[in-house]
Amino acid sequence: MTRPGRPAARRRRRIVISIKTKLGALVVGAVLLTSGLALVAIRTSTEFRYITIFAMIATLLITQFVAHGLTAPLDEMTTVAGSISRGDFSRRVQGADRRDELGGLARRINRMADDLEAEDQHRKELVANVSHELRTPIAALRAVLENVVDGVSEADPETMRTALKQTERLGRLVETLLDLSRLDNGVVTLRARRFEVWPYLSGVLREANLAASQRGLDSTSGLHNRTDVHLHLDVSPPELTAHADAERLHQVMANLIDNAVKHSPPHGRVTVRARRGPYPDSLELEVEDEGPGIPEQERHKVFERFNRGAAAGQGGKGSDGGTGLGLAIARWAVDLHGGRIGVAESSRGCRIRVTLPGSLPA
Repeated sequence: MTRPGRPAARRRRRIVISIKTKLGALVVGAVLLTSGLALVAIRTSTEFRYITIFAMIATLLITQFVAHGLTAPLDEMTTVAGSISRGDFSRRVQGADRRDELGGLARRINRMADDLEAEDQHRKELVANVSHELRTPIAALRAVLENVVDGVSEADPETMRTALKQTERLGRLVETLLDLSRLDNGVVTLRARRFEVWPYLSGVLREANLAASQRGLDSTSGLHNRTDVHLHLDVSPPELTAHADAERLHQVMANLIDNAVKHSPPHGRVTVRARRGPYPDSLELEVEDEGPGIPEQERHKVFERFNRGAAAGQGGKGSDGGTGLGLAIARWAVDLHGGRIGVAESSRGCRIRVTLPGSLPA
């Protein structure tokens, strides 16, 4: 049952009094005031000069009152815009609840300030994260080389292997930053081709297993070193083909598999599924793990930059969450294809679903 009075309240909220209407009302009011005073002068035999002076004073007072209500928000917007230009994103315009053009402008300025504040926070987080990520492998690599130079250890294959692992970690971080730069600048083009899904995904899973088995140190770049998690591939039909950029799709699947493995319990299972989509050449991919899952209220932030999430639960050997850029890059690659990526409902663990349209956007 609808509450009485609710439709009327909604209609009142929809009423927008524009500045043009206010100015028109001001002009009409000034004319009516002058006409009324003229009629009073005629009936009371008052001299017109007194009526004229009184009408001018009254009109100026009314105009000043209305103009102050129109220009005060503009002065505040100028002050807030000046603060934003100086890098202070904490101030907001107060008249955002007005039901006129100035209220709409105030809401847009506040939204712009929110976006700039978020971007500034992302920039600071990027500097802090990159500094942290670079410090660990550089310090380890420097220690190895100093020991070799000082004669504490010899440049044997084992020592060089340790140095190589630190160099590889630096290389992975630099590659991630390059992907982020391409994302921001929009300079990446798609090179789409048709390929068979089963051998393609088999190669992605094989590379993930091989990289984990050869990585003896924890990776601060987000790549896992779990060897106790089982990867399972399910492609139906087996002869399924797709039309996409294989390199960008590899970024998507590698990041999703890495994230699923990190959050899997000991001896867990990660399943990669591929199905034909609703359109010709379209493809649906799913990566499902048996970890703690993602709370529903947190799902909208999964693909944001620097969202590291929680470490692997249930006693898993998960890493520290990496740079928090892997899933953001995955979403970027999917968006390049004109597809969709999101967290799907799952009775256990987390399931990420990717839908590629097949026909790529221009």
